[in-house]
Amino acid sequence: MAKIAGESGRGLPAKGQFKGNVGRVMMKQEHFMKEAIRQAKKAYALDEVPIGCVIVLDDKIIARGYNRRNTDKTALAHAEIAAIKKACRAVGDWRLEGCTMYVTLEPCQMCAGAIVQSRLTEVVIGCMNPKAGCAGSILNLLEMDRFNHQVQVTRGVLEEECSVMLSQFFKDLREKKKEQKKKME
Repeated sequence: MAKIAGESGRGLPAKGQFKGNVGRVMMKQEHFMKEAIRQAKKAYALDEVPIGCVIVLDDKIIARGYNRRNTDKTALAHAEIAAIKKACRAVGDWRLEGCTMYVTLEPCQMCAGAIVQSRLTEVVIGCMNPKAGCAGSILNLLEMDRFNHQVQVTRGVLEEECSVMLSQFFKDLREKKKEQKKKME
């Protein structure tokens, strides 16, 4: 298999292996979403809500992040914010033009604002967040034409895998709380 330039060890199939660009784009999106899922699993291991993301420039991951709100004891420790900070350091600028973020869960209002402010070109979302999502569920801050920057959005990449991980996390959390409650009685 030929590798995309800049990929470290996890190359994507060469263009000729898919019919047209659609298959290649889907393969690329799934590849990087799997990397975001790996980050989400790090959060899960810390008993954090399993949200992960990666930021890609020129088909190379330049930043990674995962949810650490409880661990770091700050509301700002979202996966997207951590990755944006790292990406800005990697490119040496606050503008992340030409970069794509892959995130397992639709960004909240804070993260959507940071995405717009950092001038990310594109965001690829695993699953939507009907309770707090600001990329189409409750609001759509990323594509709001009244802002000076709009972000291209792709939704539903590896949606089931992202959704199942979140559902399992909350199921496990409910079980833990139930067990703790029984111990207290």
